[in-house]
Amino acid sequence: MNAERPETYDIAIIGAGGAGLTAALYGARARRRTVVFERLITGGQIATTELVENYPGFPQGINGADFAMNLVEQVSRFGAELRYEDVQSITPGAGGPFRIETGEGPYEAHAVIATAGADYNKLGVPGEDEFIGRGVSYCATCDAAFFQDVEVVVVGGGDAAFDEALFTTRYASKVWLVHRRETFRASALLQERVFANPKIEIVRNSVVERIVGEQMVEGAELRDVQTGEVSTLPVEAVFIFIGQTPNSHLLKGLVELDEGGHAHVDLRMRTKVPGLFVAGDLRVEAARQLVSACGDGATAALAAEAYLAELGIGEG
Repeated sequence: MNAERPETYDIAIIGAGGAGLTAALYGARARRRTVVFERLITGGQIATTELVENYPGFPQGINGADFAMNLVEQVSRFGAELRYEDVQSITPGAGGPFRIETGEGPYEAHAVIATAGADYNKLGVPGEDEFIGRGVSYCATCDAAFFQDVEVVVVGGGDAAFDEALFTTRYASKVWLVHRRETFRASALLQERVFANPKIEIVRNSVVERIVGEQMVEGAELRDVQTGEVSTLPVEAVFIFIGQTPNSHLLKGLVELDEGGHAHVDLRMRTKVPGLFVAGDLRVEAARQLVSACGDGATAALAAEAYLAELGIGEG
């Protein structure tokens, strides 16, 4: 590639998860020259999910990796390019296109859609990575239904953990809510609901030290942080809710971010920078579901198309 004359696209998308691939589908079908940059794996977090049962149109569910590959095939069919390159910076042009720097060189794009998502914060304990999709989950709304009438652990002390613990009681026979401190960050109302739920047992001042099992999760080893005592709960799932870290480092200094690092956008996924859009888990108030991320991607692509048309790019 000639660094002095970088390739120029109509739409550049940062991240090939559900939001990014859907945005690429809409951009490519609008006959816009579209590129998607991805540093890891296509599909994002959904690619690591064993079975997706809550996406419309798949009554028997679908494997997450298969879903992602279907999206890639569909996007490629309409001509979108997929580049496995790590985007290092996005710079708005002075009256011209954005400049995008990757480890492979520079590119230009008249519109940019950031869909880099967020990474779940992990416990970092033995067994966690090994059992992802086999009992370890970061989304009870997605996976709790797989654990009917069995005991499970929920880890965390904030609103997300309490919300998901309550949701999980619809399926599990018992929910052990494990938190490393005596007090909780969850709202008072959520605490009242959790404490009143007979299916939930609180385990305070404790941390998960190890997740054990053979093919699937069979237990969670806990350590009391005050006494040092170690015990094992015989559970079949561990749901972890200790926060998320949005991949918003590229947006710092460009757009307004909340305290957690999520970008502020309007209902059309537009930021205050003309031509720069943010969709999916990277934006504020995201539902953190595959179906909503895909919807965000479609909305952002439609808004990008309107932006390009307003500039007269691609006309004539």
